[in-house]
Amino acid sequence: MPLLALTNVTYSIGIRRVLDGVTFSVEPGERVGLVGRNGAGKSTLLRLIAGEFAAESGEAIVQRGARVGYLAQDPKFEPGMTVFDIAESAFAELHAAHEQMHELAHRMGETSGDELERIMKRYERLEGEVQRLGGYAVEHRIKETLHGLGFVDEQFELPVSALSGGQRSRAALARLLLENPDLLLLDEPTNHLDIDGRQWLENFLAEQFKGTVIVVSHDRYLLDRVVHRIIELEPGRVSTYPGNYAKFRELRAERKVVEQRVYEKQQDRIRSEQRFIDRYRAGQRARQAQGRLSRLERYIDNETIDRPMEMDVMRLNLPKAPRTGDIVFSAEGLSKAYDGRPLFHDLEISIGRGERIGIIGPNGSGKSTLAKCLIGEMNPDSGKVRIGSNVSIGHFSQLHEGLDLNLTVWEYLQSVILSIDGGRRASEQQARDLAGAFLFSGDDQDKVLRVLSGGERSRVILAGLVAGGHNVLVLDEPTNHFDIPSSERLEAALNPETGFDGTMLLISHDRALLDACVDRIIALDGQGEVRQVAGNYTAWKELRQRETAAAAQAKAQAAERKREQPVAPAAKPKKPEKAAPSGGALTKMSMSKLETRIEEIEKRIRAIDESLMDVRVHTDGRKTKKLSDERAALAAELEPLEFEWSRRADETE
Repeated sequence: MPLLALTNVTYSIGIRRVLDGVTFSVEPGERVGLVGRNGAGKSTLLRLIAGEFAAESGEAIVQRGARVGYLAQDPKFEPGMTVFDIAESAFAELHAAHEQMHELAHRMGETSGDELERIMKRYERLEGEVQRLGGYAVEHRIKETLHGLGFVDEQFELPVSALSGGQRSRAALARLLLENPDLLLLDEPTNHLDIDGRQWLENFLAEQFKGTVIVVSHDRYLLDRVVHRIIELEPGRVSTYPGNYAKFRELRAERKVVEQRVYEKQQDRIRSEQRFIDRYRAGQRARQAQGRLSRLERYIDNETIDRPMEMDVMRLNLPKAPRTGDIVFSAEGLSKAYDGRPLFHDLEISIGRGERIGIIGPNGSGKSTLAKCLIGEMNPDSGKVRIGSNVSIGHFSQLHEGLDLNLTVWEYLQSVILSIDGGRRASEQQARDLAGAFLFSGDDQDKVLRVLSGGERSRVILAGLVAGGHNVLVLDEPTNHFDIPSSERLEAALNPETGFDGTMLLISHDRALLDACVDRIIALDGQGEVRQVAGNYTAWKELRQRETAAAAQAKAQAAERKREQPVAPAAKPKKPEKAAPSGGALTKMSMSKLETRIEEIEKRIRAIDESLMDVRVHTDGRKTKKLSDERAALAAELEPLEFEWSRRADETE
């Protein structure tokens, strides 16, 4: 029996029909990705399933008794709640069950006979319910979930009034995941999550959560890892595809090829019929022509399909940008702190012409600050930055400032892009062609910027930057608020073979975009340390996985060595096979001081070994080298100390 069944569901917003005859079902345990262009009705459909909206016609039925959890994009909380309170409120039912058990336990001591037996049976049922709801050790689960979604311990007691919009969304997501509903409805859950948070959420949904999931997301990595079926909303129809997002793209492309052939055949038939009608409209065969016109009109209304828009190939004819010097940016000893916290220090960076740099790191780690320091928009605390010769920078920031919101899409593009033929002003046709390449078609090109959504406005600005004659692009979270087709179109525009071929700094949590567009990663850890790794995001991820595996192996080996060590600290060391000279200073040390120093060194070596197993340390080359050097020095000091201790122990036998 399906957990969820929708039958011929329709819903309108004003005069616009958003959902039109939507029909599909979802089985228990399924993981479904809901995709479609912005405005296709994905969020509306989730709210309808959650019961926030009522269908105009048709029905959406959730299996009786199933608990539905919905992640709203604007969560509401009780005033005065803290981050921890919000997460803990997921266990309100559990706390109530605990209180009932406590009350029943008290009554057991005051009753007997049949009443006692009834109370005991009820107590047993409550025990089972408590285990289902999370048992007794919920605090660990709360902390694990909050940490996974990017909160640190110091933020647990922050009140709602002090939370940013992103923090409120993450707190609501934590509460929802901890509630463990039977049907989990997630609307863009990766918004406001950094890369580590996205990976944690993927692992949770793929490996820990046992219920049913319907997720709306523009994160292609999450869709590939988590879902087993894709449902696509398009105007007038719903299409279902087996598999994850990558499989969906493959199957959908095949379907679009077929649709394109059908479309072309239909257009050929329409043109042929129209030629006959035009030829005989006024002659002896006018009645026949009129009959064929009526049939053609019915055919066009009832049987023809629209031209598949995705079959359009991006053709960018960009103006030629001036050539930069070999070195575009270089920095020496670059340091910057915020509110007393170091973002980066003593950083050395050199970026050559044509390089594609991805800047990644946790929220608040200083990614945007680093980019602004490199391009001269912000002064570092110390260090020097040199910008190469003939550099023209196009900077896309998360705040769109200085826009004339009364311009139409094509008018704005015409005002900011360079003419292909070298003139000072681009033509209207050039501006419209560029708008079409960035998925603005037909009447959308004549919309004023004021009425566009955030994602649409970002798309216009990015189109202007790509075709603005710049040889350097600095893009700060360009795909925020983008749907998947827009992200994929931006990838094509940034591909040096099909679009922009200059130097680029890309700040992003979009792992698919990073994989497609960059050839070097600069990773900030949020603690002031920075690593630079050749390759794209996948290369960085594989490096971290190898280092994590090596650290786990080192930890296991250290634990094994520790188990093999004598339990008693005063156990007699083995007599060395070779004699070793004892320094004059050692021979003068008392036995107690000698033993104290040996214990201090061994304790410090154990602490260093534990630190080297910490992922935050072993992924930092500078810290790893410093600790390794210290360990080697301590080991060198320990050897003569142990020899002297052994020599004296032998003399006392």
